[in-house]
Amino acid sequence: MRQFALILFIAAFSLTACGQAKKSTVEEPAKKENKMKTIHLNKIDFLKKVANYEANPKEWKYLGDKPALIDFYADWCGPCKAVAPVLEELAKEYDGQIYIYKIDTEAEQELAAMFGIRSIPSLLFVPMDGAPQMAQGALPKNVLKEAIDKVLLEKK
Repeated sequence: MRQFALILFIAAFSLTACGQAKKSTVEEPAKKENKMKTIHLNKIDFLKKVANYEANPKEWKYLGDKPALIDFYADWCGPCKAVAPVLEELAKEYDGQIYIYKIDTEAEQELAAMFGIRSIPSLLFVPMDGAPQMAQGALPKNVLKEAIDKVLLEKK
C-alpha cells in the first residue's frame, strides 16, 4: 500500500511539473509580442495623460498624443466583464493609433463623478481635437470599431 501511495505521489508531482514547464513556454511568445493592452488609470495618471481638470476646470484640454477611448467600469458589473475582452482585442488591433484606458469607478469615484457616470459601462471617446463623446452600455465590437474609426480616427 505504501508503494502505491509513493507511486501516486511521484506521478502527481511529475504531472504538476510538466504542466508548469509547458505553461511557461506557452506564455513566452506572448511576452515577446509587443502589442498594446488596455491601460488602467487612477486620478493621478488621468491628470497627467488625459486632462488636468484641476488646472483647467472650465476648459477641456486633452493631453494625449493619440486619441483615446476610456472605459468606466466596475469589477462586479456583468456587462463590463463582457466588454473587457473586446476592448483588449481593440487595443491590439488599434495599437499605435489610439489609447484604450480603463477607470475603475469604485476605486476612482471622483473621476466617475466628474464625468457624471451613473451607469456602467460608460465609454468616453476622446478625439485629438474637439469635445469628448460619451456612450453607455456594452456595445458590440463592430459598433465600437465604427465609433473608433469615425470619432477618434476620423475615417470616412
